[in-house]
Amino acid sequence: MGKMNFAVFVDLENTGGKYNTLQNVLEKVKIKGDILIGKAYGYTEQCSELKPLLLSNTFSVVPSLRWGAAKKNNSDIQLVIDALEVAYTNELIDCFCIVSGDSDYTPLVGKLKAMGKFVLGISRSEVASQIFINACSEFVFLESVSAQKPARAAAKKEPEQEPENDLEELEELIETILSDRNDENVYAAELKNALLRLRPDFLEKNYGFSYFTRLLAHLSQKYKKIRLTEDRNVVYVALVDKSGSAKQLTKENWHAAAVNYLVSYKNSGFDRINPSILKAMILNDYPDFEEKQIGFKRFSDMMKQLEKDGIIDIEWGEGHNMLLKIK
Repeated sequence: MGKMNFAVFVDLENTGGKYNTLQNVLEKVKIKGDILIGKAYGYTEQCSELKPLLLSNTFSVVPSLRWGAAKKNNSDIQLVIDALEVAYTNELIDCFCIVSGDSDYTPLVGKLKAMGKFVLGISRSEVASQIFINACSEFVFLESVSAQKPARAAAKKEPEQEPENDLEELEELIETILSDRNDENVYAAELKNALLRLRPDFLEKNYGFSYFTRLLAHLSQKYKKIRLTEDRNVVYVALVDKSGSAKQLTKENWHAAAVNYLVSYKNSGFDRINPSILKAMILNDYPDFEEKQIGFKRFSDMMKQLEKDGIIDIEWGEGHNMLLKIK
C-alpha cells in the first residue's frame, strides 16, 4: 500500500465533543496513514477534556462563534476555506478526512476529488446526508469505529498495567488494524508502521522480543487469531479465517444479542443509529447470519419486533431512511 498523508477536519458538534469518540476517529485515520494537518471546529470550553488529545495530535482549534435566533456559527464556511487552502498549497496532502455528515460539504468533496484527492467521510448515522455519503471516496459511520471497540482500547493506559494485559491489548489493536485493511495479507513492516502511528511509544523490546516478527509469532501461537506467512523472506500477517467455527444466531439468542449491541451503542453516546450499522456488526460476529434462520423475512421485520418489545423506536430521517432510537 502507498503511504497516505491526511488532513483531518473535525466538526466537534458531529462527534459530540467526547474524548473516546474523537480518539476512535483519529485511530481510524491513523490505521490508513499519517495525520499531517488537523483542525477541530466548534470548540468551546465544554470540550476542555479534548485538550490533551488535540494537542498530542498537533490539532489547531477554531472556536464556535454563534449569532442570530438560529444560533448559527461560522464553522462550516471556515472548514471549506481551510480545506481548499490546504489542497491548493500543500502538495504533501493527498487525502482528506471530513468528520461531518452535512450535505453542505458535498461541493467541497467534489472539488477535492477533482483535484485527485482521496476523501474519507466520517459521521454519525443520525445526521449523515446520503448525498454526502455517496460523494465521498469512502464513508464510515461514526458508530462503527466507536461502539464495537473494546473499552480497554479506548481508555487511557494505567501506569502499572500487567504485562499479560499489555499483550492482550496489543493483540486487539493488531486485529483492529488487520480488519480495517482490504488486503488479505499485510506486510509485517506495514503493520508495524500502522502500530507506530497509533502508539508512537510502541517497541517490541518492551514485550520481551528483539524482533517484531518474533512478537507476532508469539501472539499467533498464544491467541490463535492471526497467522503469519513468509514468501522470499517477506513476512505477511492476516486474520485467521473463522468461518469454519463461526457462532450461530438462533431464534433463542438473537434478541439478547441485538439488545447487547444496542446497549453498547447507547453507552457509547449514540441515541440513534442506522439499522445497516447494527446488521453489519451482527454479520461481523455471525458471518452466516440470515433473517430467515430466526423467523423473519427482512431485517426491518426484526427491528419492528424490537420496537414492539419496547427496546427501540423506529424513526425516519432524511431521504426516508430508517433510524433506530435506542430507549
